Amino acid sequence: MEGAAAALVSIPDGAIVVDDSGVITYVGEFDPGLRGTVVDHRPGFLLPGFVDTHVHFPQTFIGDAYGGGQLLEWLNACIFPSESLFADPDFASDAAVAFCDRRIAAGTTQAMVFGSAFPHAQDALFEETRRRGLRVVSGRGVQTTGPESAAALISSEDDAIRLVSEEIEKWHGADTGDAATALLHVAVIPRFSLAVTTETLKNLGELYDSVRHRGVYFHSHLNENDRPGTGEVATTKQMYQVDSYLDTYDGKFLPGSKVGGKSFLGKRSILAHAVHCQDAELARMAETGTSISHCPTSQQFLGSGTMPWKRTVAAGVNIAIGSDYGGGDEFLLTRVLGDAFKVHISEAGDDGISLHPAELLFTGTLAGARALDMEDRIGNFDVGKEADFIVVDPAAWPPLGGLMDKGFRAEDPNLARDQTLFALLMAMREPAIAAVYVQGRRIGTA
Repeated sequence: MEGAAAALVSIPDGAIVVDDSGVITYVGEFDPGLRGTVVDHRPGFLLPGFVDTHVHFPQTFIGDAYGGGQLLEWLNACIFPSESLFADPDFASDAAVAFCDRRIAAGTTQAMVFGSAFPHAQDALFEETRRRGLRVVSGRGVQTTGPESAAALISSEDDAIRLVSEEIEKWHGADTGDAATALLHVAVIPRFSLAVTTETLKNLGELYDSVRHRGVYFHSHLNENDRPGTGEVATTKQMYQVDSYLDTYDGKFLPGSKVGGKSFLGKRSILAHAVHCQDAELARMAETGTSISHCPTSQQFLGSGTMPWKRTVAAGVNIAIGSDYGGGDEFLLTRVLGDAFKVHISEAGDDGISLHPAELLFTGTLAGARALDMEDRIGNFDVGKEADFIVVDPAAWPPLGGLMDKGFRAEDPNLARDQTLFALLMAMREPAIAAVYVQGRRIGTA
C-alpha cells in the first residue's frame, strides 16, 4: 500500500502493445510508427482489469436481501434458501450466464468466487467462465453442519472431501493443463467455521496440504460480525473454545487453541472481512502471507462494522477489495472502493484517513493480483504481464463525462492527475465501461 501514490503513472496519449500470446510488450506514448493492428480507444481511459477477491456465485439473484437482522439471521432467512435453488441445474446454468455478464459489465477480469454447494452448478460456472475467456478462482462452498434452512447445502464429512477433491482434479488449470498459465483455478472453501466441524477442518486441511504445491487456493470468512454475545465471532470462539477465530483456520481448532490439523494460511489464502481482528491475528496473517479481502459495502449492509484501515495496514497484511455481492449490492468495484473511501475517512479520531486515489486503484487491481499470487501475471501495465484491462468511455455515462470535461483541476499537474483519477473512480458506472480485455482478447457478454 505504501508507495502507491508515487508509483502512479498517467500517459495522456498512451499505447499498449500486446503480442499474439496476450503479453504486454510496450507501454508508453503513442507512436504512429508502432507496428500491428491499431485499436483506437481515444478519448477513453485504459485501466488495469479489476480483481474482486470475494464474491458469491450462488447469491447472484439475491443481492442485498432483506432478512430482518444481521449476519446469522440474514443467512438463515435469505441466503441458505436462495442458494438451495441452485440444486436445479437449469437455474444454476442461468445464474452462471448472469454472473459472468455482471462481471464483464463491471470490468472484473479476475475474481475469487465463493462457489455453490452443488457440483453441477460449479461445472456451469467454470464452463461459462471458460467460454467467455474470463479468469476465475472458485470452489464449492463446503458446509457439514447448520440450521434446517441450510439442509440442502449440507454434505456428509466424506462427501465434503470427495467433492472438493473431484473439483480440483476436474477444473484446476483445466483450460491449459498448467496452473501457472491457466485462467481457471480451484480453491478449498469452507463456508466459515460455524458451518463446518473439527472433523471437516482436519480433513480439508489434510487435503489442502496435499494440493497446496499445485497452486490450489484457500478462501473463507473471518471476523465479520461481532454483535455482543450472539455475533459470528463470539459464537465461533464459544463453539470451538479457541483464543481467536483465525486459530480455526490455522490448524488450532481444538479447545484451548490446541493443534488439531494442518494450517490453511499462506500466500494463496484470502480471508474475507477481518473487521474484528485481534493484533495477534493480524500479525499471523502478515507472517504467513495471508491476504484480507476488504468488503466495506456488505459490512455496512449487515451492520458488521468497519475494518480498521490504519491498524490493518500497519500490521503488514495485504489488503485487496471484495464486492461480497450477495451481502453487498455492487458488482462494480469502483463503487465498493468509493464505500471504502467514505468509511475510512469517517473512522473515529486519529483512525480516520483520506485514501489517495492511487491507493484505491491499487486495492482494486494490483493488491488483488498479489492476494492471488498472480502479481507476476496481472494487476498493472508492466511489460511482460498479461494484458488484462478495461476501456472507460466517459461520454457513455454523461455524469462521468461532465466531470471529465468540465470539472475543476488544480494547476499542479500531479494533483490534477490525482483529481482526474478520483473522479473517474467515484463517478464510473457500468455504461462507461466500453470494452473489457483479458490476455489482450476483447470479451463480451452473452
